[in-house]
Amino acid sequence: MKAGIVGLPNVGKSTLFNALTSSKAAQSANYPFCTIEPNEGIVSVPDDRLRRISKHIVPKKLVPTALKLVDIAGIVKGASEGEGLGNQFLSHIREVDAILQVVRCFEDPDIVHVAGAVNPVSDIETVEIELMLADIQTLENALPKAERAAKGGDKDAVLRASGIRKCMTQLAANEPLRKLKLDPMEDKAISSFGLLTAKPILYVANVDETDLGGTGPLVIQVREFAAKVGASVVPVCAKLEAEIAELDEADRAEMLTAAGVAEPALPVLAREAYRVLGLQSYFTAGEKEVRAWPVPVGATAPQAAGVIHTDFEKGFIRAEVYTLEDLETYKSEKEIRQAGKLRVEGKSYVMKDGDICHFLFNT
Repeated sequence: MKAGIVGLPNVGKSTLFNALTSSKAAQSANYPFCTIEPNEGIVSVPDDRLRRISKHIVPKKLVPTALKLVDIAGIVKGASEGEGLGNQFLSHIREVDAILQVVRCFEDPDIVHVAGAVNPVSDIETVEIELMLADIQTLENALPKAERAAKGGDKDAVLRASGIRKCMTQLAANEPLRKLKLDPMEDKAISSFGLLTAKPILYVANVDETDLGGTGPLVIQVREFAAKVGASVVPVCAKLEAEIAELDEADRAEMLTAAGVAEPALPVLAREAYRVLGLQSYFTAGEKEVRAWPVPVGATAPQAAGVIHTDFEKGFIRAEVYTLEDLETYKSEKEIRQAGKLRVEGKSYVMKDGDICHFLFNT
């Protein structure tokens, strides 16, 4: 899954991206935080359940889930019409599954705000307007073709045209598409458009070192706005994260203690982005590895098996499932089985966050 980091110029977006993707804070041999391309990086999603499982099933390695981050060109007013790097930002953001908008919540006379004054809610609205305008343009361009095909009896085109009209009505009311509930078939019919305001969003409040908890007046404005639109807020000090990223473990712990912070912002941000994407984790555990696998909330056991390999889903027979609590109580899979706590689940089983599984399948 992929999340795009967006924001106005000079809000700390690239500073944060560079800190996250070059961080030594949670590097491992399995999923190092690394830059893939100049504007893309992979980060692992920290999960203490891996460590807890490995206390009882000792593996050669731990493998967390991974999230791809994309640093998208700074958005300016008029970006939807090609201002700044508008076309570049549009092409990149259409490919992501969720949006992380970095919002400036700090004052610094040495860093000029593009609008002349720090106003986080205005910044959020500027970005939202540009995304909405881009969506309107996409839909207006697509509607005539869909209507022509619909008149010819193309059933998919009928759904596409209906979905487009509903989206245009929503945007005309100055409401983003993430608030619109389409019929699932209509939603599928327009999914190829990559509509920007339909993507889930998380606000990242970039604070200074005097407001690491995000309780200052600028962050409060963002929290109040986010509450109205059903979004979440994660306060981050990009400057501090950049400094932490350069340290080894001992020095990092010392700096965090001095700053009064329990952990770097990265784990918090990664976990919240994972949640915003509608994902949860299940685990497989053995001597080779203990591994977390991402699966959408509501996925069935065969769909979860398909995350490992498509053949597992096609040939799914059943899943053997137990919980971390079972493992910590009985100490081994053998004891779990003997205690009758190992559940056998079929094709209709809906996965729960934290399930530990073995899948049986035919090839």
